[in-house]
Order: sequence, then C-alpha cells, then structure tokens
Amino acid sequence: MNEVRIGIVGIGNMGSVHAKNIVDGKIQGLKLTAVCDIDAHKRTWAKENLGEEIALFTDYKEMIKSGYIDAVLIATPHYIHPDIAIYGFSKGLHVLTEKPAGVYTKQVEAMNAAAKEAGTVFGVVYNQRTNPLYKALKKLIDEGKLGELKRCVWIITNWYRTQAYYDSGSWRATWAGEGGGVLINQCPHNLDLWQWLFGMPSKVTGFTAIGKYHHIEVEDDVTAYAEYDNGATAVFITTTGECPGTNRLEISGDRGKAVIEEGVLKFYELEQGEREYCFTSQEGFGSPKMNVHNVEGEGIETGHNGILQNFTNAILYGEKLIAPGEEAIRGLTISNAIHLSSWLGQSVELPINADLYLEKLQEKIADSKVKPEVTSKISDLQGTYNSRWDVR
Repeated sequence: MNEVRIGIVGIGNMGSVHAKNIVDGKIQGLKLTAVCDIDAHKRTWAKENLGEEIALFTDYKEMIKSGYIDAVLIATPHYIHPDIAIYGFSKGLHVLTEKPAGVYTKQVEAMNAAAKEAGTVFGVVYNQRTNPLYKALKKLIDEGKLGELKRCVWIITNWYRTQAYYDSGSWRATWAGEGGGVLINQCPHNLDLWQWLFGMPSKVTGFTAIGKYHHIEVEDDVTAYAEYDNGATAVFITTTGECPGTNRLEISGDRGKAVIEEGVLKFYELEQGEREYCFTSQEGFGSPKMNVHNVEGEGIETGHNGILQNFTNAILYGEKLIAPGEEAIRGLTISNAIHLSSWLGQSVELPINADLYLEKLQEKIADSKVKPEVTSKISDLQGTYNSRWDVR
C-alpha cells in the first residue's frame, strides 16, 4: 500500500479546508476519493472545487461501504462523531476525527472500544500538539527540568466571539445541536494540552455562566479548579466574552516555572529545588538562585496538515501518532467534569459518573431551543485555531 484513499464526512468550514489541502497535494500519500454531506449546496461545492472524479454521497454508511476509501475523516457536528467512527471501525477503516471526539464520555468510551477491536489507525485532529512552543514545554516537563509539578494556571480568554458568530448556525451554542459552549467548541485543544502537559486531575470544581455575554443557552464564561493526587493544583479560566483577551499558560514545579505568553516560552530555572531550599536555608526571606531562559520552539508548526500527514504515515509506515484518538477522551473528561460540577454545585472526582453526566445533559437537551433561522454565514476561519498571539 503506497497511498491512502480517504473520504470526508462533512464538507463545512473545517471539512472543506481538509479537502482542499488534500486535493492540492499538501499531504503526501493521501488521496481524496469521496465526500459525504447531506447539504446539496455543499456537495455542489465539492463537485466544482474538488474535481469531477470525487464520489459524492449523502449517507456516510454508503460511503464507508463503497469500497472507494481506506480511511474516513470526520468533520461533522460533534454529537455524531462517535457514530460515524464506530461504523467506520466496524468496516475495517482507519479513522481520523475532528475535535472533540464526542460530547460526552460514555459515547467516546464506545468509540475507543470499537477502535481497539478493529485494530486500525485512530487519530484525532489535535493540531496544537504540533505547536513548537507546546512541544518545547512538554520536553522540559518530560525531561524533569521543572521537577515535580505543583501548579498549572491557564488564562485563555482570547476566544472572543460576537453575537453574529453564534447566530451563524442553527445548531450553534445549543445543548441539542452542539452540546455546550466555550468548553466543547473553543477549548478542546486547550483541555487536551492541559492534560498532555500536566496530566489528569483527580478532582474538579467548575463554575460555568450560561449566556453571560451573549444571547445563548450554553456557557460562555468558565472558571475551573482542579486537584491532583500529588497535591498539585490547576486553574483554568476561559470565555468568549472578553476583549482584549489573554492567552497565558504558566506551569510551576519544584525546579522553577515555565510561561507561554504572546508567542514566547520563558523558563525560570532554579539552581536548587524549592522544597530542599525551603527546609535547609537559614534565610527567612531568601530564595534559590534563578536563571531565566528564552526557550526556542521545537521544530515548525505543521498544524492540521501535520496531523493529516502523521495519520497517513501511521497507516503506510507505522509512524507513531502525534494525537492518538484514544487520548481524546481525556480532555473531554475534564470538560464533562467542569460541566457536571457546575450543574451539581459541588466538586466531582475523576473518572466522572458518566451515566449521571448523560442524564443531566439530556435534561438540558430536552429544554434546548435549536434556532430555526440562520442570519449569517461564517466561513472565514482566521482566528479560530488560537495558535497565534496577535497584538494589534
């Protein structure tokens, strides 16, 4: 096998970007052979922009059974990601899914089980794992340069969105259509990076504000506090209602701290571990000597195409996945925990009670008001990935 034939389900904003990149030859060894969308206008766009030879489908099951594809890329609304993936696995296909893998952990657990049974390649488009600064930070942590980790604080409030954005789709910012707000739409990358860098917490306390800054039925302002078995803690603050926003990640450990902000990674390295210094120093107001380093990023940012190339290489050559699909449940678990804690008004331990979460979510869905009209169309994706630090 020297080429992977892929089909895309969902030719909306993200699916169309992937499709064009593949057709334009930006991913070596990957060929687009089919697309599926229930929207006739999108299929017409696909025919006009992707080539006459691309097979068009309205039913993802028909596309998966067609024999035209070896792998499927899922770029549909969140709720049906697991259904498509599970069906793809049942037919022996490789699967790459957009984030989030699903809306609630119970459905993603089923997806992971199907992937394990199929034994095919399963990836998730966590393209921020290719960001050179996050890669460099992970290397610092993995090499023990920060020592035992103490605290993670991420203020990620530069996800500013207008009411027009939320009015651009009938499914947007609804429990029935999207399954949540800023946590499930804007922050899956951040939640994944949180656990990728700092690990999974054991307890979460979440506070979510519904429609605080917009006319929406889901959360647009979140503060979460997490606890770890070793005593470490984390704070996560996000919103789509602040301008100008902040994107600052700070991770502290026994040997110093690392900060990413405005495109720069700084490492404040202590010459002696803080715990050792605390109990051996005779100076009441002293502190360990410190050196400050500007750390260069690891490699270049390859973004979405890097994930697609890695997925293709994993199929063709057995390359290790940057973002294994099975890991997608981790960030989603934190997201669900924040929601559940806020709904219950109490801290929740991880792993969460998946059945209770689904019960509470279904109550939200029952009262959800999917908007019948779409007032505008948002197709410019500039600024949606939050991989830049722009100061204008």
